[in-house]
Amino acid sequence: MHTPSLVGWLLVLLCAATGGYCLTRSRGGSPAQRVTARCEALMAVGMAVMALPASVVPPPVWSPWVFTAVFGATALWALVRRHPHHAVGALAMVYMALAMVGMPDMAGHPAAGMNGMAGMAGMAGMAGMTHSAPAGVPLLTGLLLAYYAVYVLAAGVRLVPGDAGAGPRAVVGAERGACAGPPVVLRACQVAMGLGMLAMLLAL
Repeated sequence: MHTPSLVGWLLVLLCAATGGYCLTRSRGGSPAQRVTARCEALMAVGMAVMALPASVVPPPVWSPWVFTAVFGATALWALVRRHPHHAVGALAMVYMALAMVGMPDMAGHPAAGMNGMAGMAGMAGMAGMTHSAPAGVPLLTGLLLAYYAVYVLAAGVRLVPGDAGAGPRAVVGAERGACAGPPVVLRACQVAMGLGMLAMLLAL
């Protein structure tokens, strides 16, 4: 893709840390919080694996189909359980996995000048790559970018504490809303995952 390998490594660290925290949260809290934590953990692990630099862990030819099967099933489950955001995230992973299929390194036919490839199809920089055509469908990529940009902004705003001068009733309402949702750190992890997805989509 078009991102330097350092960005790929940062994505791996971000997603791995987020996935680790979400796994710890999946053992406690309300049933809704556990479901959210498990979905976020699955997404984080998948994104971390997808972002691994190919110079360290060369991606097998069949890896896009594994991503497609796993996250396709996850998207179906999320739709049945009426979790639209998780369904969009899983479908975005399927989309990026399918975009990897047509890339030279995934097809098993490396192109000339690709010795500098530092990232897995779609994630890391390719120092000697001369072909810079974007993968995937630009319109669909743009729609996903718009969705995650709005999601990150909205989720980030929800992390901001409520106005202290809004009155006791507003404070009580905010506290009830906080108790009904996932913990603040889990919300921050969701924002981090949204930012990671934005970076991955931009790398297509």
